Amino acid sequence: MTKSVVVLDYGSGNIRSAVRALERAGAEVTLTADRATAEAADGLVVPGVGAYAACVEQLRAVRGHEVIGRRLAGGRPVLGICVGMQVLFEHGVEHGVDTPGLDEWPGVVERLHAPVVPHMGWNTVEAADGSQLFAGVEGERFYFVHSYGVRAWLLSTDGRTQAPLVTWAEHGGDRFVAAVENGPLAATQFHPEKSGDAGAALLRNWVATL
Repeated sequence: MTKSVVVLDYGSGNIRSAVRALERAGAEVTLTADRATAEAADGLVVPGVGAYAACVEQLRAVRGHEVIGRRLAGGRPVLGICVGMQVLFEHGVEHGVDTPGLDEWPGVVERLHAPVVPHMGWNTVEAADGSQLFAGVEGERFYFVHSYGVRAWLLSTDGRTQAPLVTWAEHGGDRFVAAVENGPLAATQFHPEKSGDAGAALLRNWVATL
């Protein structure tokens, strides 16, 4: 059975490439900000480009934070991409401005400590053991475009629940979170929709979990 996926349309850049990539991954895709449709879909994708504060503001304007929260409370999958991953963390600091995020994970989005920023181009990742997203593409390269990232993973489960799977990448000697898999909530800092065959395989892996 074909899985239904909503790409949340909250005004964050050109997201048609994400729609097309998900369609090629075998999903039936709808681009909308309608909350009922977004809550009912098998999967929800939250894209994001540009400034952290602007993305949070736009997301809250369409009550996207409520949609995400309700889906996760019901164990329904959500995938964040690029700034759509960053806004899932506690807060972000850009140009001296500290903006609260959606606080699904503790941590701060901050400027990368690298000689050359933005980090733009293809990069390998250190895929987490047991990753479903990276199954079959653990050693492949993915396409990144960002100046900010999460440089420290702060969530500890103390063995009470299954720990999230955290995938890392490095740019200019600085390590940052490249992807997280945490039950129904997953996210990538890179753009799978712009990452060629490897990105297509990752999206197929995600759709297969829905």
